[in-house]
Amino acid sequence: MADFSLFTLSLLMGWVLDLIFGDPQRLPHPIVWFGKMISFGEHRLNKNLHRKLKGAVMSIVFIVGVFVVTWLARRIMGTVLRDTIFSENWIIRTVPMILFDALIIFYCLAGTTLIREVRAVFLALDRSLEEGRQQVARIVGRDTSALSAQEVRTAALETLAENLSDGVIAPLFWLAILGTPGMLAYKMVNTLDSMIGYKTERYRDFGCWAAHIDDVANYIPARLTALLMVLGNGSLSPITQHLKFVLKNGRNHASPNSGYPEAALAGILDCRFGGPHYYFGQLFDKPYIGTNDRPLTTDDMKTAVRINRTAEILMFLLVALKLCILK
Repeated sequence: MADFSLFTLSLLMGWVLDLIFGDPQRLPHPIVWFGKMISFGEHRLNKNLHRKLKGAVMSIVFIVGVFVVTWLARRIMGTVLRDTIFSENWIIRTVPMILFDALIIFYCLAGTTLIREVRAVFLALDRSLEEGRQQVARIVGRDTSALSAQEVRTAALETLAENLSDGVIAPLFWLAILGTPGMLAYKMVNTLDSMIGYKTERYRDFGCWAAHIDDVANYIPARLTALLMVLGNGSLSPITQHLKFVLKNGRNHASPNSGYPEAALAGILDCRFGGPHYYFGQLFDKPYIGTNDRPLTTDDMKTAVRINRTAEILMFLLVALKLCILK
């Protein structure tokens, strides 16, 4: 069996594991390790002079380091498996590598956990506004203590759209380009941005490079995510209309990328996202995406979840096609 066919099997296994289990709560998770590495480095380097330089060096070393370590691990594993006394046994020679890649893919995908968290926000909000605020605080970086019920729903759906790109489409994109080392390195990029890529007084200089690297890594995936969401809407007639909406409103965001998947969902739901929010005690006046400030409902959440899953399936098929045919 060709290597790319084996890799497609790893892709399928990793994706199915994520569909079934989501993020494992009681198993060691590489993203948790990434967070500890970043926190360790930030607390020791983000002070005194040359913060921008120190942040740049830390970010690059961590990203390249993750790629190289993963690449070497696969290389060494492949060499060991080929050179053992069981090298003539196809199962022993190939299954460990399949499982290794499948496990990385499983850890790097966050589609199921994201959907669970967003559903939980709407369920909590049905019980009380305070529970909804507490639940949405688990998945957004903004201050949620004073959000209205409408703002809680909006925050949850914005996060669902944005993190479809960060948590599903972008990892699969980099998997198709650079294999599992590239996929895991992308998760380091994304974790760096989520922890230090803010324009606050503390992180403005130190996290500058992390934010810019994340912008570059997500440039194509974010726009691809918006396209897949529009295609996944299941209605052919308004595709052109939705794409025009995305092109017009996708730039209405502080991030050069996040606005595109958010605009795709806002266009499909005919609602309004964005607006001013507090992050780390500072007010950020974000532009609006869309104009119809209508109340959001649980049915909107269900539609958004369906769009996310359909876009995820389309991306899975594209990557599998690339691995099977275009390699």
